[in-house]
Amino acid sequence: MRSDYLLYLLAAVFFIITAVSLALVVDQAEKSLWVVTTVVLGLFSIGLGYYQRPKAKTEPSQPAEPGDAHVKEAYIAENVERPSEPVPMPQSPSPVPMQVVAPIPVATPPPIETPAPLESELMLVKGIGEKRAAQLKALGINNLDDLAKVSPDDVAKNLMISPKITRKWVESAKELGK
Repeated sequence: MRSDYLLYLLAAVFFIITAVSLALVVDQAEKSLWVVTTVVLGLFSIGLGYYQRPKAKTEPSQPAEPGDAHVKEAYIAENVERPSEPVPMPQSPSPVPMQVVAPIPVATPPPIETPAPLESELMLVKGIGEKRAAQLKALGINNLDDLAKVSPDDVAKNLMISPKITRKWVESAKELGK
């Protein structure tokens, strides 16, 4: 038996249960729960049955062939694939055979050397990269001595980062400055 028929049968059973629950269950709260549950399960079973149905096989449509024998032969002759004829290569009018010319190499310009970014001495501190060094310079901290003298809490507040991180930077700057 096909699975879609079984699912349709199951949906019918759920709808019968719905009808019985409407007729026999007296309490309104239980009745509405039974009705909603069985209807949803019935609809779900119908949907699954529809999904499981075998797909219709479509045959490729063939054009109707004419009845007259002469017309039929013309129709077949028109629809037969013909091999394409090879296209002849043009011949040179010159009696001298053509020589194959190698392509001219293109001179490539030498690569432009970009200078390495200028490293700030602030970048010697672990955790300070180019962006952070630029932010510190914007605050007026240009070298390790300046970083060693600032208040970690003020730097943390201005950069909106954790004071714990800035304390490590200041300690590291003091050690590197010695």
